[in-house]
Amino acid sequence: MGGISEATVLLQAGRTGDAGAAQRLGAVVYAELRGLAQALLRRERDDHTLQPTALVHEAYLRLFDQTAVEWEDETYFYGVAATTMRRVLVDHARRHKRQKRGGERQRVPLDVDALASDPARLDLVELDEALSRLASISPRRARVVELRFFGGLGVDDTARVLEISPATVKREWDSARAWLLLQLGTNPTGGDDA
Repeated sequence: MGGISEATVLLQAGRTGDAGAAQRLGAVVYAELRGLAQALLRRERDDHTLQPTALVHEAYLRLFDQTAVEWEDETYFYGVAATTMRRVLVDHARRHKRQKRGGERQRVPLDVDALASDPARLDLVELDEALSRLASISPRRARVVELRFFGGLGVDDTARVLEISPATVKREWDSARAWLLLQLGTNPTGGDDA
């Protein structure tokens, strides 16, 4: 992730009361957030109405509406951004389903590769509900999935955000993925993608 030092400096400046830090930070992290938004939207249905720019802007507004957040560094920021983008997408998906009022729902099975990087179309509402159930059982496993799947973070960055070892991230990822596959009714077959 580019601009680590500049983004971290701006995040810390915002914590100390620099009112313009959030605006300057936006310019620094915009490209990275837009790339994340594009990757997330590639997993969406073909007729999705939310565009990457709109997703970034909505997530950014929500991020900086959280006045109590203590931004530690850029990696932590992107972890929170991933969570925020997930919420925006799920809220959008729920609104879309409400508008359809029982319209034909397409179920797309989630396979092992889809959780890692495959741009398969997923039912985000179903995935969000499963992640919420997982969070009630194992908050750390749910957070690993959120950071890796929605945040696009690698094993090392996820370990840094969660303050655990990379080996633990891999174990939690494998366990969470298997649990989600069972919850979503798919057959957990496929290769290893640590």
